[in-house]
Amino acid sequence: MTVFFDWIENNRELLVSVALVISISSLIVVPQAIRRMPADYFLGPKPPRLPWADAHPVPKVLLTLVKNVLGVILVLAGIVMLVSPGQGLLAILVGAMLVDFPGKRPIELALIRKKRVHAVLNWIRRRAGRGPLLVEEESVRDEQEP
Repeated sequence: MTVFFDWIENNRELLVSVALVISISSLIVVPQAIRRMPADYFLGPKPPRLPWADAHPVPKVLLTLVKNVLGVILVLAGIVMLVSPGQGLLAILVGAMLVDFPGKRPIELALIRKKRVHAVLNWIRRRAGRGPLLVEEESVRDEQEP
């Protein structure tokens, strides 16, 4: 463990530079992803199909891999931004939405149903001239299930 702390102590300038680059990048990438998200992304039990869902298998796998790697980078950057300048929670949310993992949809829906999260995302979209994100209320969804 002391090796880790020694490395941090010896590379303080590098870590500050990386944190600065991540913070500045997040100010561009996260709002852009929120603006580009379809308004109906959070409606229904499944997310909308990816634009490349019917593509040839090679580009489909490559694009899915790039999407997942970008998502992991955003989640990790968001974790760093929780203790450094930046919009950590939004970066984690957008990154988690990009990464494919089992049980992701219920987590996304639970997060977007939080009034504060929904309000911030819609504020970003409103500033970009986009309509609000539509979210199905949990009680409505439960009543529709047989």
